[in-house]
Amino acid sequence: MGIETSCDETAAAVVRSGEKLLSSVVSSQIATHQPYGGVVPELASREHLRAIVPVVRQALAEAGQTYESVDAIAVTQGPGLAGALLVGISYAKSLAFALEKPLITVNHLEGHIHAVLLEERQKGGLQLDFPVLALVVSGGHTHLFLAEERERGWVYENIGRTRDDAAGEAYDKVAKLLGLGYPGGPVIDALARKGNPRAVKFGPAQIKHLNRGTPRAQQTPYDFSFSGIKTAVLRYVELEGMRESIEARRLALSALANPGTEDILPFCDRKTLDLVASFQRSVVHDLVSKTLQAAGERGARTLFVTGGVAANSELRATFEKEAVPSGLPVYFPSRKLSTDNAAMIAAAAYPKFLAGDFAEAGFSAEASLPLK
Repeated sequence: MGIETSCDETAAAVVRSGEKLLSSVVSSQIATHQPYGGVVPELASREHLRAIVPVVRQALAEAGQTYESVDAIAVTQGPGLAGALLVGISYAKSLAFALEKPLITVNHLEGHIHAVLLEERQKGGLQLDFPVLALVVSGGHTHLFLAEERERGWVYENIGRTRDDAAGEAYDKVAKLLGLGYPGGPVIDALARKGNPRAVKFGPAQIKHLNRGTPRAQQTPYDFSFSGIKTAVLRYVELEGMRESIEARRLALSALANPGTEDILPFCDRKTLDLVASFQRSVVHDLVSKTLQAAGERGARTLFVTGGVAANSELRATFEKEAVPSGLPVYFPSRKLSTDNAAMIAAAAYPKFLAGDFAEAGFSAEASLPLK
């Protein structure tokens, strides 16, 4: 059984042998954080406390299992919000102690990678060629990992990361700036289809690499930066005098309980739609170009694209258009398993279960836990 509470989703799942999904339950906190335009850590922790027990019970019930019938318990140790992580860890420790079950800690980023493996193995016939390059891109993370297989599981080299905002965070902040609501990713993805992606010219991210003598991992040409485009959107809004229309849209949408794209679209003029489409095109181009550059230069033979932003339709289409013809197979998780879930945590824990790699009683949350 897997438990995931790294950010704003309380999740539990039961997976058999690392490849058969028996249940996956996710309790979302979107409504709680929506008025603030982003995740409030204190509120996230409080909501996890309320949801953790019923979510775990529901996951067991849907899987036809009991607390006693599961072989082990897996939980996210990090990275994530420390308070949120501690809710899941405390509950998992209590269960493991009371039931005398082994407890396994999982890195959240490795969980996202195993979301792809879980679904591909369910389809059957998955033959991976190593090294595997994995782009993990979400609201809190934008990382490139080069993975190799070893006897005790996969080992990872972090060859690229964001220097500032994660890609999903940039989506949320731009959506908030434009009065489009929260979360920003799905709304911008939908609205971008209505605009001209070449209407606003955004330059490529400029990253100054460190000097000679600095560790090579900190000088990678595959790093990302999304704070610049966020600032460029703000300047465009100011230069084009869009403040008034944004405030009118914000006011109109505040009167709706859960506005969807069909509710937001009537309040978006052509200038807004073109801006949104151009923003998305720039972000997608940066993600795809640097990932494929890394794949070519580091000899990757398989590509995984995973995390919440992997649900983005333009990102998926662009990778399939540019990667597959060059002979690089690309795999995505389903949209359901792109966002945070516990099925990926349970799946990632299975190799550790086979190896007897169990957690010691004194472990705690690690908000910045690296993946190695």
